[in-house]
Amino acid sequence: MANEIEKYNLLALSDIEKINGFADSDIEKLNGFEFSALPDKGIFGYGGTYSDMSMTNLVSNSGVVATDVTGVGTARQLLAACEYGTGNAIFGYGGAYVSMTNLVNTSGVVATDTTGVGTARNGLAACAYGTDKGIFGYGTSDPTNLVSNTGVVASDVTGVGTGRQVLAACEYGTDKGIFGYGYESGAQSMTNKVSNSGVVATDTTGVGTDRHYLAACSYGTDKGVFGYGTGPQSMTNLVSNTGVVATDTTGVGTARGNLAACEYGVDKGIFGYGVAGAYVSMTNLVSNSGVVATDTTGVGTARNRLAAAGY
Repeated sequence: MANEIEKYNLLALSDIEKINGFADSDIEKLNGFEFSALPDKGIFGYGGTYSDMSMTNLVSNSGVVATDVTGVGTARQLLAACEYGTGNAIFGYGGAYVSMTNLVNTSGVVATDTTGVGTARNGLAACAYGTDKGIFGYGTSDPTNLVSNTGVVASDVTGVGTGRQVLAACEYGTDKGIFGYGYESGAQSMTNKVSNSGVVATDTTGVGTDRHYLAACSYGTDKGVFGYGTGPQSMTNLVSNTGVVATDTTGVGTARGNLAACEYGVDKGIFGYGVAGAYVSMTNLVSNSGVVATDTTGVGTARNRLAAAGY
């Protein structure tokens, strides 16, 4: 018997997969997605200090932020961004109430302006849904605009739930999304789930500290995290793979608002930039178990009110 165990331990992973009857790729398909379709890099873009900016900073699949790249298209802030398709991203809206988008290809190259569809607005949020599509939602007006898997933005869909701005959004459960927190006559703690067909649900009473000007990203392939925000705050609220938002977790690193966050490395996340009395250029990595790391000195121009997306 021992000899048989030894022989089994000497088998290659591919042989074990054959013995078990399926490969990792089959497991991924059974779960409704393939890891190859998940973003493994990220991009921070646009934002402002004393003026609007059009610049990007790429994030490697190990969480290293690159130096400034001169941006393409209209400089603006208070915009949103999300992934779409397989390895692509889109920045949209923002500025002095504009309706325009800038697509990002699989190499992180940002395209010139595309005339937007739907209501021009800022202070909105965006996230992926349905494994390969995206959604912009809320802001200074509260419709949603779906993004196809080829980056085409749809016309306005009447919003559901409390209209609010400077909120955050992220993907969870591999194919669904969630908008959370924000400001409407005061800081809010509420969420609106997005189904895997892009339908936004009514308000869910929030958990944790009311706040706005926060950020959110996916982690662990199927979960999400809201973090930081006005106050300034250094706290996070994890989102389970069923969309349940957890109570406050004391944050790590510099409290700040007006920051951005995105997924990188397939299963990890990163918060970056923002303002904490002064504009900062720093990041905080999020592990694949949702643990936020201490400050990493940033690279590139300190700024706030920017957006980020995986690609």
